[in-house]
Amino acid sequence: MNSTLRILILGGTGSISYAVTNNLVAKGCCVTLLVRDVAKAQRLFAPAPNLILEQGDAQDRARLLAVSRGHSVIFHGINYPYHQWSGNMERVTANVIEAASQEQATIVFPGNVCNYGLTTPIREDSRPQPVSKKGALRVQLEQMLADAAHAGRCRVLNVRLPDFWGPDVLNFGITPVFEGALTGKALPYLLNADIPHQMAYTPDAAEVISRLLLAGPQQPYEVVNYGGQVMPSVRRFFGQISAVAGQPLRIRVQPRWLFSLLGLFMPMVREAKEMLYLFENSIILDDTMLRCRFPEWQETPLSEALATTLSWFAEHQLHRSFTPAGAAAPTERHPVSVPSNA
Repeated sequence: MNSTLRILILGGTGSISYAVTNNLVAKGCCVTLLVRDVAKAQRLFAPAPNLILEQGDAQDRARLLAVSRGHSVIFHGINYPYHQWSGNMERVTANVIEAASQEQATIVFPGNVCNYGLTTPIREDSRPQPVSKKGALRVQLEQMLADAAHAGRCRVLNVRLPDFWGPDVLNFGITPVFEGALTGKALPYLLNADIPHQMAYTPDAAEVISRLLLAGPQQPYEVVNYGGQVMPSVRRFFGQISAVAGQPLRIRVQPRWLFSLLGLFMPMVREAKEMLYLFENSIILDDTMLRCRFPEWQETPLSEALATTLSWFAEHQLHRSFTPAGAAAPTERHPVSVPSNA
């Protein structure tokens, strides 16, 4: 199945690319990963006849152009720590566009909510209103992709996602939560754990992306939202994680002043400070269009997703076994009341 479709994945050892790679390989697609660290990729992915590992850096234009030849889809899953976004993201996106232009390939780009500031709910046609430097940069990247698509150089599928969690999601917001749940430590969160927060489980996001990718964009530049689930509160979500982990719930909410203090010494924290509005407000992606397009599809049950994620962190990060202790209650997909100023 899909054995003739050749897909190049960039950023394959990162969180969302990891999930997309596993999904597409399981579907029988011919997948090539361009990775800087082949040994790391070999530890993450089981050998498969339809998975090829190539060593290289997408910042190396010549190498990317060479590896991308013959591929009809390029998944642009490259990301950098916040303090390395400026400069790197523009250069690598320009390289991806040039690589796709060789074959008039489709670029699949995982978008996010940074472009829209406090706009909520965010629809596919919402107007960008960034309130941060990183939000403005994301607007610039998407404009680069849209311009290339409208010029006929490639096609672009922009799948917009909220925060995500799952196996191999190793950012500073997720790693200490799942490792903490496994070791009985307090689960950290930022500013406010008692308001609704939208999150996507990466294998579910990968399934959505692969369905859209295999169908192909319906226009030269297409945006599709996938919102995952709206947790009624992060506190309740953490309680569900703790229940499956078999540990009592302990939460440590980090105050705003801590970011000002740590930012004096840590560039990553300093750059993250302007994104704190995402944790003080409920920013919601409206994915009605997607759910109408795939009405039969259902997300992974939350208890199963939590058990899978905890098992992955136990094996890969803590090097120990894990047996789920209990089941999580169902999560509401959309809260009853969410502020709207779209």
